[in-house]
Amino acid sequence: MDIYEAMGSLRAVRRLKPDPIPDDVMDRVFQAAAWAPTGGNTQPFRIITVKDRAKMAVFQQMYSEEWATYTSAMRKGLDQMPDAQRASSRKMLKAGDYLADHMGDTPQLLVFCFNPKMMAITDSDLGRPSIVGGGSVYTAVQNLMLACRTEGLGCVLTTLLCFRESEVRELLDIPENWFTCAHIPIGYPVLKGHGPISRRSVDKMVYTDTFGQAYR
Repeated sequence: MDIYEAMGSLRAVRRLKPDPIPDDVMDRVFQAAAWAPTGGNTQPFRIITVKDRAKMAVFQQMYSEEWATYTSAMRKGLDQMPDAQRASSRKMLKAGDYLADHMGDTPQLLVFCFNPKMMAITDSDLGRPSIVGGGSVYTAVQNLMLACRTEGLGCVLTTLLCFRESEVRELLDIPENWFTCAHIPIGYPVLKGHGPISRRSVDKMVYTDTFGQAYR
C-alpha cells in the first residue's frame, strides 16, 4: 500500500473480530515498530502482546470502567451539542462502547512499555509537561499502526489504561524502571474498518518563519 494512502486512511477502528492473526502478519507488524527512529537509537520501548484470555478479561474490566468515567461528561452533554457534533459524538461513543464490551475477545492487545532511564529527555527541566521522551516511543506506535493498516488489521491507540498502570504492571509482571504509555487492541475489522479521515487542513496547522504566519 502507498504510504500516503495508509496515512490518509488510518482510522481508529474499535470494532474488532476475535479471529486469530497469523504469526507472519504479526512478525511484519512488530518489525515495522522496531524500525522506528528513536533518540540515540536506544529503542527505549518494549511491546507486550497480550493473548491470554484470562488477562484479556481483566483488561476489559479495567478498560470498561475507565471508559465509562472518561465519557460520562460527554454523554451528559449530548443534548446541548449542535446536530453535527452530536451525531459524530454518538457514533464515536457507540464504537467505543463496543470496544469496552468486547476488548476481552480481541485477539491481541499490544502494551507499549518504556524506560525513561534509556531516554535523553531534553525538556525535563523546562517547567512544563515533558513530551520529548515520548518521541522515542510513539514513533514505534505509529509505525506499528501503519503496518496494521497495510496488513488489513484494525487498530486504535488507547491510553485510558495508564490510569491503572500499577494494576497493569502487576498483571504483566513489568519490571522496575519500565512503565506503560499505550495500549493498542488489534484485529480484523468487524465492519469496513479503515477509510477516509477528517483532519484540520495544512494551512491551519503549518506556519512559515513565525507562529501564526500563513504557510502560503
